Amino acid sequence: MAPRLTALLLVCAALAACGRAPDAANTLRVGLAQAPATLDPRFATDAASARVTALLYRPLVELDEAGKPVPGLASWSRAEPARYVFRLLPDVPPFSDGSPVTAADVKATYDALRAPGLGSPHRSALAMIDRVETVDDGSVEFALNRADPLFPAFLRYGVMPARLLAAGHDFDAAPVGNGAFTLLERRPDGGARLTRRRDGARIDLVEVKDPTVRALKLIGGELDLIQNDLPPELARYLAGRDGLRVESRPGITFAYLGLNLEDPALADPRVREAIALAVDREAIVRYLFQGFATVGESILPTAHWAGAALPERQPDRARARALLADAGFGAERPLRLVYKTSADPFRLRVATALQDQLAAVGVEVDVRSFDWGTFYGDVKAGRFQLYSLAWVGVHTPDILRLAFHSASVPPVGANRGRYRSAALDRLVEQAESAGDLEQMADHYRAAQALLHRDLPMIPLWHESNVAVMREGVQGYRLAMDGNYGGLDDVERVAARPNGGGR
Repeated sequence: MAPRLTALLLVCAALAACGRAPDAANTLRVGLAQAPATLDPRFATDAASARVTALLYRPLVELDEAGKPVPGLASWSRAEPARYVFRLLPDVPPFSDGSPVTAADVKATYDALRAPGLGSPHRSALAMIDRVETVDDGSVEFALNRADPLFPAFLRYGVMPARLLAAGHDFDAAPVGNGAFTLLERRPDGGARLTRRRDGARIDLVEVKDPTVRALKLIGGELDLIQNDLPPELARYLAGRDGLRVESRPGITFAYLGLNLEDPALADPRVREAIALAVDREAIVRYLFQGFATVGESILPTAHWAGAALPERQPDRARARALLADAGFGAERPLRLVYKTSADPFRLRVATALQDQLAAVGVEVDVRSFDWGTFYGDVKAGRFQLYSLAWVGVHTPDILRLAFHSASVPPVGANRGRYRSAALDRLVEQAESAGDLEQMADHYRAAQALLHRDLPMIPLWHESNVAVMREGVQGYRLAMDGNYGGLDDVERVAARPNGGGR
């Protein structure tokens, strides 16, 4: 960590420790970089909204650690290749207003998500549904327009009461779900105060935009827990302080270096391979991420049910220079590229490290940072040569269609690099028409091997999930996808005296 930042934290931590407010006896305060934009699961797309609404509502289907669908509110059977029947489990908890969850609520929820007039951003993800019908009070049938063995994995939206949906209830202001928590009130900062239904424990979700201020509030006792939302060096610094502890586990957030394959130089596979061989990912993971990441070769981690065991590409500067020379680049004609990134200070440090590594093989990189809206707009519009982003919360292998199929070039998909491969398209389509998950996994693994060879993007790493908490916080468990499900079991116990600062 930079000496000036360390000194600032030490001084401010001492001041914060002197003036910290006493702990509220039954409230756990969680620091967020961004408050949820909405508490209505029909419109939740940002990470904070998705994670908080998952505390308030329960879905029909959940995913296990390998990404396979498992019962949430319901079990299911496949009556025909394109027809599924879901049956609510006998122990489904009621909605927070006391009303029972029925098949009519399930139908109303999915009809609302698919309604053209509502404008839910999740509508396209449910395009395979032809109709939803109730069978009886506890069963609902989904008829699809095509066979899909992975269909249950798409039913992860919180179920909402049919009568309130029909009445136009404001679920953002007053959520009514059957999740583990209910809303007490929205905070003035945009955060939320929740209560846990089983025991009345309170969770205060507090928006604190600046990472250093979040760290200071944790040191000073104004916050009890921060998950992710901290630069790695700051998390490592906090791990060395009395009264705090850091826990981490591998995550599924996948960072990559995006390439525009419509650029004449980057369209050459030799140039893409040279860039990949120039990047020393292990060094960046070790020194910038402080070990809170794992080198990855594909969007899907190997532990995923459709993950592929791909060979790790090792840095080889001599080979990179030779490939560039073969492609016509060298001292007299250097390869010059513009690298776009966000203005986030940590992402800028990563960009600078990649710039230095590429310079070592003769690639001149001009790093340009922008506010998020400008940067992301340029990426979607194809106004880039290189950029860096991460896929967050990827659970299902249909991401390969969204990110790489020829029909998924923006604005109809997220094939931002304009990669076009008939072989990749065929493998994705074969996976989608497979008879079962095993056949599907075989096709998706072959697709990942093809992407590893073609390099339409440079795979970097899977970022770890990291939680920093005060000494009295017990039982919090980190999820691979970074959700807040650990709040279901977290408890506060009395910490030892003088456990805040030093």
